[in-house]
Amino acid sequence: MERIFSRVVITLSLVSFFTDMASEMLYPVMPIYLKSIGFTALLIGILEGIAEATAGLSKGYFGELSDRFGKRVIFIRWGYILSALSKPAMAISKWPLWIFTARTTDRLGKGLRTSARDALLSDESTPENRGKVFGFHRGMDTLGAAVGPAIALFLLWTYPGNYTLIFLITIIPGLAAVLLTFMLREKSKVQKHNDSKVIVSPFSFLKYWNQSPVNYRHIVIGLIIFTLINSSDAFLLLKAKEEGASDTLVIGLYIFYNLAYALLSYPMGWLSDKLGMKRMVVSGIGIFAITYLGFAFTSTWSVFILLFVLYSLYAASTEGVLKAWLANNLPKTKTATGIGLYNSLQSIATLIASSMAGLIWVTAGSSIVFLISAVGAALAGIYLLTFTRTNATYQESE
Repeated sequence: MERIFSRVVITLSLVSFFTDMASEMLYPVMPIYLKSIGFTALLIGILEGIAEATAGLSKGYFGELSDRFGKRVIFIRWGYILSALSKPAMAISKWPLWIFTARTTDRLGKGLRTSARDALLSDESTPENRGKVFGFHRGMDTLGAAVGPAIALFLLWTYPGNYTLIFLITIIPGLAAVLLTFMLREKSKVQKHNDSKVIVSPFSFLKYWNQSPVNYRHIVIGLIIFTLINSSDAFLLLKAKEEGASDTLVIGLYIFYNLAYALLSYPMGWLSDKLGMKRMVVSGIGIFAITYLGFAFTSTWSVFILLFVLYSLYAASTEGVLKAWLANNLPKTKTATGIGLYNSLQSIATLIASSMAGLIWVTAGSSIVFLISAVGAALAGIYLLTFTRTNATYQESE
């Protein structure tokens, strides 16, 4: 009987599970911890902005390097090593420069590994099962995102106010992820570029835009339009808080969302292989528009829970599937570069989206934020429906 997934796909999925567990253990406590050691809201904003910009830009740079040298595993392994060591390092010292360095190193690790990992997942799949592969990986990643906050809640309940303990404990899932990367081996079939000795500048990956397949460019444009109105999930939790939810209930909603997202990711990936990735992504964006329209007008808790279920359905229909869709529209020798370019543009767009959402929230209110996002999502969906080819792959479209 043929295996559904290769050993590499299962290993990468477990690595992401443990890494996201460690990352999400810190998600609910990071702002509280930083405030407790003297960080102002401004400093926290600067820290997160620098960290996310580092992750975003480095995804493109290291993605191009991965393709240039025809290597995946070394980028993946060192990326996870940096993240595993930098998280607990934040608890060693309260010196602001140390915290900035550790947090930025964590995000640099993400940038180092992400594009090479996605390219390896693409290498381990075919256009016929790529949605399933990326969906399964995303599901395991998100399951870790549900387990992490639950562990953090338990630790805070058992040891109130002991944030340092949570930071230190992240070393356990972090090292588990690193050890699993030693089960990975480089694939000899990944071609190395003839220009692999040419020095890659930090922004040279941007040059790939003009060389990339037309359908890939249209997909990226549509997704970036969508990303520009898709602010951080923290605004959904902030909306729940605004309507009177307790801190525990807010974190509970976040865990619930991640569990639903994890459970739906593989079925949605499987469905995308059957129905087509374009249909799945556009449908997911449509669900996003409906969900945000609901958040704009509701204050009823039963509706809130339904909206979080819908939001998890949107995430499962798009997050893993869109990476598979991009991979289907890229040549094998440029998979990491193309996905890295998208990842970098997405990170910058997310930073803009969250900044603008925060500004509009303060000046015009939360309902306007969600209304603008719903309309913007509809426009992005229309663009993708109009300008991208249905079920096209790189081999077919070139």
